[in-house]
Amino acid sequence: MKKKKICIVTGTRAEYGLLYWLMKEMDADPKIELQILATGMHLSPEFGSTYMEIEKDGFTINRKIEMLLSADSPSSISKSTGMGLIGFADAYNALDPDMVVVLGDRFEVFAASFPALVACIPIVHIHGGEITQGAYDESIRHAVTKMAYLHFTATESYQKRVVQLGEAPERVYNVGGMGVDAISKTNLLKKKKLERELGFRFGARNLMVTFHPVTLENRKSETQFNELLTVLESLDDTRIIFTSPNADTDGRVIKNMIDDFCENHSDKAVAFISMGRVNYLSSLQFVDAVVGNSSSGLAEVPSFNIGTINIGDRQKGRLRANSVIDCECNQESIRNAIIKLYSRTFQERLKSVKNPYGEGRASERILKILRNIDLPEKPKKVFYDL
Repeated sequence: MKKKKICIVTGTRAEYGLLYWLMKEMDADPKIELQILATGMHLSPEFGSTYMEIEKDGFTINRKIEMLLSADSPSSISKSTGMGLIGFADAYNALDPDMVVVLGDRFEVFAASFPALVACIPIVHIHGGEITQGAYDESIRHAVTKMAYLHFTATESYQKRVVQLGEAPERVYNVGGMGVDAISKTNLLKKKKLERELGFRFGARNLMVTFHPVTLENRKSETQFNELLTVLESLDDTRIIFTSPNADTDGRVIKNMIDDFCENHSDKAVAFISMGRVNYLSSLQFVDAVVGNSSSGLAEVPSFNIGTINIGDRQKGRLRANSVIDCECNQESIRNAIIKLYSRTFQERLKSVKNPYGEGRASERILKILRNIDLPEKPKKVFYDL
């Protein structure tokens, strides 16, 4: 029996963490030939060369698609996307996959999707239908939805939005969040072992900080992040773990500011280019909140019954649990959010938080559908009118 050749694209450490269990289950399935294309930040020494983590996990990378230029200006992001278009076109021609699986909304995902569309390879899109009004990822996500043939969403409301975009309901499946799935399946490290791995000791109070550029607010990333750093500097008895921003416009500005902060406050702050999926999830057991504007703060963190301080508009519109504290990107608002985080009322609320992105098993649901579905050689679509 001919195996289905399923090609998974990954361009960032966070995205790989979400795809890991789906890849693992595909790799073990006798009906599937797993193909892996690594691109973007995975191949960059500046971002930790995280393709090596994929290989360390036992996977074979079929092609490495070099596309990330050593700059973070708007023009360099566009040029990187152009390089990716060429690289993915060549890879698909060589590997001849039966379908291409992409997740999310980054420019690497767009670069991977358009050549597959032109080559008439069915695209499977995970985590479509979501809204993030503060980043151009919003437009990329919906553009990929229109190029994709099959859709796996994280919630019912996102499923409805994909249908609203004109996709036929029978091709849109609500499977739950991939991040929740990863949490439920990962063997998390105990505190002492994790501290040895990180070279970091947790204190009485601990915060994880992940702040990405706000790509639709012209050159405001430096100003906004400085507001956050000023508040963090003033906190007593609080230890801070920073994770690096993505390779977006102005990403290097934020990274340099993190490095400077940690150099000047080495007694309480540490930064990681890439923590690795196990260390990151394990750390969430021992921090009081994730602070910043990362999607992880909304999609995964509530499963640990800890707080999220969501700053600014980058994640505006995304579904959230009542463990999320939204605040403006100024010192007063951030400081008030931290006060609320440690209040007795809010801490009591955290005990009963339910994650709106489900309770796991997303990868199993996706695999079952992909294993059994017959996708057309020429994936023609008719716009579904409501």
